[in-house]
Parts: sequence; structure tokens; C-alpha cells
Amino acid sequence: MGNIRVKPEATKHLSGAAWVAPDCHGMNFYQADPAFRWLARHYMAADLHAHLEPHLDRLGALSGGRLDTLSRLADRHVPVLHPRDPMGRDIDSIEYHPAYKEMERIAMEDFGLNRLAHAGGVLGWPEPMGPLAKYAIQYLFVQSEFGLMCPISATDTSAFLVRKYAPDAVRERYLPRLIADRYEDIRMGAQFMTEQSGGSDVSNMECEAEFDGENWRITGDKFFCSHADGEIVMMLARPKDAQWGSRGLSLFLLPRTLEDGTRNSYQILKLKPKLGSSSMASGECRFDGAVAYLLGEEGKGLKQMLDMVNLSRLSHGVRAAAMMRRSLNEAMQVARSRFAFGEKIVRHPLMRRQLMKIMVPTEQILSVFMFTAKVMERADTGDERARTILRILTPLLKYRGCRDNIKVATAAMEARGGLGYIEDWVNPRLVRDAHLGVLWEGTSNIVSLDVVKRAIPKNQAHEALGEALHEIIDDSPDVPGQYRGELGQMVDRAVRFAEEVALKAEHEPFSRQAAGALYHALSAVLLASEGAAMGAETGDASRLLLSRLVIDHRMRPRDPMSLDGGEVDEAIADLLLADTPPTPAQAAAALAG
Repeated sequence: MGNIRVKPEATKHLSGAAWVAPDCHGMNFYQADPAFRWLARHYMAADLHAHLEPHLDRLGALSGGRLDTLSRLADRHVPVLHPRDPMGRDIDSIEYHPAYKEMERIAMEDFGLNRLAHAGGVLGWPEPMGPLAKYAIQYLFVQSEFGLMCPISATDTSAFLVRKYAPDAVRERYLPRLIADRYEDIRMGAQFMTEQSGGSDVSNMECEAEFDGENWRITGDKFFCSHADGEIVMMLARPKDAQWGSRGLSLFLLPRTLEDGTRNSYQILKLKPKLGSSSMASGECRFDGAVAYLLGEEGKGLKQMLDMVNLSRLSHGVRAAAMMRRSLNEAMQVARSRFAFGEKIVRHPLMRRQLMKIMVPTEQILSVFMFTAKVMERADTGDERARTILRILTPLLKYRGCRDNIKVATAAMEARGGLGYIEDWVNPRLVRDAHLGVLWEGTSNIVSLDVVKRAIPKNQAHEALGEALHEIIDDSPDVPGQYRGELGQMVDRAVRFAEEVALKAEHEPFSRQAAGALYHALSAVLLASEGAAMGAETGDASRLLLSRLVIDHRMRPRDPMSLDGGEVDEAIADLLLADTPPTPAQAAAALAG
């Protein structure tokens, strides 16, 4: 690269605030993301993509503009619980800032995130849209607002559970309310699972359900209620006299308001003062004989609820991808605008290295979530092989993506320097919100164990994934031949290692390492294949170089006291941070180096 310095005269016109790098407010997040634009076209059906693209562009502008303003307001003006009204009546209502309610309307009435997977007509498309469209919209939305995505996802996934498991009368009553098209008619969903006895281990749940001859009645406490005032609640409870443990749990739909207009028999006791997702109300609730409706078979509740959990895990991966993209955008904005020591800081070698550490995981998760959504679409059509692969993709995405999000958000905050720690800027919120992903729907330990102790031994999902990755390599002739062989070897090593860890109980401490290896092998293959295809079509082979960095920095052992590889890393950084994207010829030369 060389150490190109700007003459001091080039910055003498700067004074005061002119030295401060701007943030990304006002940016169109769709136009600012050429890889996402290309991948959306690459993975989506051509007719759907052509129809959806103007809406994605509109949302990209909203996310960088009006949504960004609303999100900052909602984060500062957190929900407030009002236990009683002025006349002393118990109402336990939650007051939201008007900015939050406006974001709800944009998400659900304007873009149909509560219903686009369930009904035709959203954004003018005649049929329900699949996961790719839904998660593409979520990806752009969350680049400005994270907290609201929990109730939106809960509404969407509640509709799946009601459609699949509810008795006819319950389905006909509540499904139209979850997927209504007018904001005033929508009744949002919620998920109440956790009790004081634990989150991931639900076998000790104490909430009891008793059938009184006419209705099921729920009694007990739920300790962490996401979207505490949701109108249609999905929850687990143990029918009276059912066996102890997870096999005694059943799934219930619990309405906040009964059909006669009265409140159901439960209270919101308090709101949780969370580290992040401040705009969304999480709370503790107490049930005192609340009316509920059994969904599906008694005693099958945990298995049924896992349908919601798996969809939520994929959604959390998409949210992590969105927050990482915002972090990368912010870091690049600073690096290309801020002068220090006579030159823009993007020219400083250590800053370039830091930008690479932000860029690589951001692009990894973009590829993985788009691929996972595509596999889910195939699984939804009855493709059993796709269903097997999806079984391992969902926890892999949730596990590694959410962990990477914390590092990326923190590195982007550091790139802005001291201002990155000030709440006037978006960086502190990105850091706070990033931590939620490793907690909701299973901690890193739980999700990695789901990969190694369930998806692998019970479904042989690692083998199906490995076969699929080899097929992608074989179908990518524009990937340089020697590198294709290297990718195949890495896939085989990751699959064998994960299986070895899964086979013996004493290898459990390596579960996270095994899940990480599968994720990195997956993302390296996807990046290489996409990079070769994108390079051939557009001349931008960036993703081939990103694949190389994944292999070198995530899958190879490196001596921390060796300079080996430094020149290659610098050459790749030069290409990826240049004003024009690297060509296929430049990428091939760098791969050979």
C-alpha cells in the first residue's frame, strides 16, 4: 500500500465540528450495500425480485432516514408501565413513545411484516412471500431499529403456530387478527416461556394449566415475557397432574383481552430494565386463572414451541447481520471522513486491519443468512434434504452470527473513538443491542450443543451440509481450481471434526469450536461461489477475497509471533478498501499469493 500522507495544507480549512466524521443518517441502506443487492437477485425468483426491488429501495431510504430518527427517539423514551388508572382500577397498561408506534405502523401496515409469509396482497404481490423476501425486509429494517423486531417476529411466528396447531374455532378467531392488513386491526403476538426455574432448561416449569370443563385456566408466574402487552400470547404450561419434566408441557394460546372485551386474569408486574432493546417492553407476568386455549396435543408443547424457536433463531441471525452491516457502514463512514496525523484514517495500516475484522464477519453472515433463507424455502415445499440441512443451518447462523455481532459492534464503536461511547451516536445502542442475540432463544452453549448433540447424531445434518457444499464448489467453475480444492478440504475437515466431537460425551467442551468450524467452512464456500459469479457478471470479485480471509483467519492456526501472511493480508485489504472493487483477475492473483 505504501504510507501515502496528505500534506498538512490539505486539512487547514477544517475547524471545530468540521473535523468530526458524520454518521450514516440519511444514507439509503439498500443502495449502500451492493453485495446484498446482488445476492437478493441471485437467490430470489426473478419475478419476485423484480417486483420487490423498488420496495427494498424505498425501505433502504426509510431505514437510513425516518426510521433512524424514530428509532433514536424510541430508544431514549423507553416504555412505561402504568399499573393503575387515576380511579384506582388495575389496568397495567404500557405507554410507548409515539415514535415506537409509528415504527410499528411502517413495519406492519406499510411492509406487511406480520403477514407477508401468510397472505397474498402484501406490497402488491398476489401470493404469500417466502423467507427470502421476509428476511430481506427485516435486514433493511433492523439496520435502524432492533427492539421492535422481537414483537414483529413473535407476531409472525405466532401465526405459524396458530395455523399449524390451533383447533378450527381458535384458528378462525385469532389468525385473522395476527395477519390483519390495517394497523388498527392487528393484534400482535408475544412469547412467554421463561420462569424463575430457568430459561434454556424448561423441564422445571411451574405454570399450571387446569381444565374447568369449559376452559383451560393458567396459574403461575412467567419471569421473562417478551412484548409483555402482546394481545395473543404463546406460552408453555403444565396441565394439572401431567408428568414432571419437559414431556409434561403443553402449548397454549392466551389472549390478553377476552371476547366480551374484559381483561384476562393476569397482571404485568414489572418491566425489565434491560441492557439493550430498550424500545421494546419485556416484563414479568402473574397469571391467576387466565383463560387459554390448548394448541395441538397435550404433552407435545415443547416440540411444537420449537417451531417458533427455530424461526426466531433464524430471525436473530438476520438481525445480527443487519446490525453488523450498520456497524460496518458507520466504521467506513468514519474511516473515509476523519483525518488524523495528516491523512484520512482509512489509510492507516492498523485502521485498515480493524476494518477487515469488521468487514469479514459482516459479509460472512450476509451470505449465510441468504443461503439459509433459500434452503428454508425449499424445505417449505417438502424437500426433505433441504429440511435436514436447515436443521443445522439455523443454529449455526444463530450461534456464530450473534457472537460475531458483539465484536463487530465494539470494533465499530472504537473506530469512532471517544464519540463512539457517547449516546448521541448510534454506536452505544449497537453495542447494547448486540448482546441480546447471544441470550434469546438459547445461549451460545445451548445452541452449539443443539448442533453437536442433536442435529448431528439425530439427523446426520452435517453430512447433508457437507454434500451440499461440495455441490456448490463443483458448480462454481469460475473459482480458481487450486482454491476450489482447498475449500473442499476445509469442508471435509470441519465435517469430520464436528462428527468426532458429537460421538463422545467427553468431547462436549469442543462443541462451540465444532459449530464455529462448520459455520466458517460454510461461509467460505458461499463467499467463494458468490464472488466468482458476481465477478463474472459485474466485475466485482470482492467476495472471493473475503473467502480467502475466512480460511486464513478463522480456520488456520496462526502463530501470534510470526509475520507470515502479513503481506497477503495487506494486499487483500488494499483491494477491498479501494475506491473501485477488485476484478476477478486481481482476486485470482491475490488467492495465488
